Amino acid sequence: MKAILMTQAGGADLLTVADIPEPVITEPTQIKVRLKAAGVNPIDTKLRSRGVFYDNALPAVLGCDGAGVVVETGSAVSKFKVGDNVWYCHGGLGGHQGNYAEYNVLDERWVAHSPKTLSFEQAAAGPLVLITAWGALYDRARLQQSNTVLIHAGAGGVGHVAIQLAKLHGATVFATVGSEEKALLARSLGADAVVNYHSQDFVEAVIQLTDGRGVEVVLDTVGPEVFERSIGCTAYFGKIVTLLDIDGVNLKEARMKNLRIGFELMLTPQLRKLVGGCDLQVDMLHQCGRWIDAGKLKIHVSETFPLEDAAKAHHLLEAGHVTGKLVLTID
Repeated sequence: MKAILMTQAGGADLLTVADIPEPVITEPTQIKVRLKAAGVNPIDTKLRSRGVFYDNALPAVLGCDGAGVVVETGSAVSKFKVGDNVWYCHGGLGGHQGNYAEYNVLDERWVAHSPKTLSFEQAAAGPLVLITAWGALYDRARLQQSNTVLIHAGAGGVGHVAIQLAKLHGATVFATVGSEEKALLARSLGADAVVNYHSQDFVEAVIQLTDGRGVEVVLDTVGPEVFERSIGCTAYFGKIVTLLDIDGVNLKEARMKNLRIGFELMLTPQLRKLVGGCDLQVDMLHQCGRWIDAGKLKIHVSETFPLEDAAKAHHLLEAGHVTGKLVLTID
């Protein structure tokens, strides 16, 4: 089958198109999926440039997000049948095969039926960011209906769905963006106020928007500098959840404010082989799928690339100007 291989760590141009053996079912609870699309996420570009999570795992097929059609089932599969459309987040970390390929085989416990109203491209863009935003807001931050929330990079992959999940929970949402195009997207998805960080100091803007109180919840999708500055616009006894390492951040003021600091890494169940972790994530996809089919939640795909142009997608994502998600299409 055709796949995109990472043969060594480095630049995007090192990704190569190759013919590799088609995966086969080896366990009774596995399904085989004919992939139609694969999401492209920042974790893919980081693993490509720095190396995968596992030793001696190269060459590897990247890509955590997949969407496609079930073409074969193991003898003990109970949730799926041949012909079902599915979406999932699994593989692509250097252990299990990823989804930059024509086929994948995985345990049915990691998989959900795709929302009926989504194309394969939209479905492939959803799982990682939906599970991440859900975990950050609902589980780590324990978001309440009365909360005010600041979502950084509100037009990005995680940010654009986090705005919607926060609004579905009844929160007031502020978002930071870097352009008017991104501001329009964030507003269209429900953001109550949008701050362009190129023309405004987001800390000052949020303090003004909250009459000096600050927000109860911050979702940091950017990194240590933004995390540390966000402490200044977080309310006393508030919460900051980050998707990234915060090495070197001065937490003195966070301690003075009695802030709760949370970390969200949706890859943990895969990396640590946590029993039940996949079930929780699939439950999230089921609920998000119901909201999507009811017209309450949208997945924004800004651009698609054929599988063989994976390197171009990586270049564009690393340039930092993408709204929503990028997706690889697989014929």
